Amino acid sequence: MKKSLQKKHGPIDGYLFVLPVVFMMVALIAYPMLYGLYISFFNTNLVSRWNFVGLKYYIEAFQDPEFYQSVLLTFKYMILVVAGHFIVGFFLALQLNKQFKGRTAYRVVFMLPWFFPEAVIALLFTWILNPMYGVFNDILMKVGLISTNISWLGSKDLAFSSVVFVSIWKGFPLVMTMILAGLQTIPRDLYEAAEIDGVGRFAQLWYITIPSLKSIIKTLLILDCVWWFKQYTLVYTMTSGGPGTATNLISLSVYGTAFNDLRFGKGAAWGVLVFVICVLLSTVFKRVIKDED
Repeated sequence: MKKSLQKKHGPIDGYLFVLPVVFMMVALIAYPMLYGLYISFFNTNLVSRWNFVGLKYYIEAFQDPEFYQSVLLTFKYMILVVAGHFIVGFFLALQLNKQFKGRTAYRVVFMLPWFFPEAVIALLFTWILNPMYGVFNDILMKVGLISTNISWLGSKDLAFSSVVFVSIWKGFPLVMTMILAGLQTIPRDLYEAAEIDGVGRFAQLWYITIPSLKSIIKTLLILDCVWWFKQYTLVYTMTSGGPGTATNLISLSVYGTAFNDLRFGKGAAWGVLVFVICVLLSTVFKRVIKDED
């Protein structure tokens, strides 16, 4: 009786189950990417002008010093931010993996930067670093480290470092959480055996902890590098790419070219090149950091 009431599912049912997800991916990811690629071959205002230019904007990009300058600045930004994430995140994960009173509360506190939207973090630090009424200058003056207010985001020498610092503060909880989760999967027996053999803490970290976390580290590197290479919201909200071109990342250049200069074809071409760079980054990390059986 029960068998007769059971509905038999054919192959078509599986396709129907995944159809909504496929539709959303096509609508939100595939179509915008393909349309952007299409636009990159035209000199267009997206309304009345559609002049086909072929690969003109791609060729110009490789001949444009502004493009190279923006890409190199973005790589510098990405390297510093990702390195900061791993240094801070790895250190805190090692500390939070220990047994001590209030560990859960500390975990929640250190996760707070990740919970806030990037725009909120940017506005918060823009206020903190304000040269006139920012609390950061006020604290430094009270402890005697400075004698006059400093324009942290208005100086070419300090704006980039300030943006990097805020980006590290915003993103380290992701690395910390992933590393902490990985640390808790490593058998304690490995460390106990190493201690019996007289292996020091640094050697345990190098020969046990890091190899055990290799797959997690590879995944984090790919996600973190791609995410911060195409970072836009935080930097734009804090500096809009200035002063001058001190913080003009490639994402800001793409936006400015398309929506400020109204050169949508050129902006789309640069966006496609950013996508290619991100794919190459992930491919390189997959090749360099190989999982071992």
